[in-house]
Amino acid sequence: MSATLWVAFGGALGTVLRYWLSLLMVPVSKNLPWGTILINIVGSFVIAFFGVITMSQAKWPMGETIRLFVMVGICGGFTTFSSFSLQSFELLKKGAVGEAFLNIIISVAFCLFATAMGFYLGSKINH
Repeated sequence: MSATLWVAFGGALGTVLRYWLSLLMVPVSKNLPWGTILINIVGSFVIAFFGVITMSQAKWPMGETIRLFVMVGICGGFTTFSSFSLQSFELLKKGAVGEAFLNIIISVAFCLFATAMGFYLGSKINH
């Protein structure tokens, strides 16, 4: 049961961090949801990087509870794929097809890149 509480606490923390970062990004999010894009990129990097450097055979192995707290809790509360999907759909619905596809391409490409970088840097630290 304690792992569940840690995940819940991490989720709350991730959600608050997502909200704050979204507020900071409002001034630049006129045509595209830059807050959501940035959140998904950062979250993709963090989950991969932390996951790699804390595996049992890694440089800084951590217990399952801490990994769940960060990767499921914080990252789960922080990343906003559902928001990304809704915002992309809303852009399509209002006829902003170019912006919708730009949002999709930027989000997917940069999140995959951030995941690869997190994995790469974590692997470098481990070796």
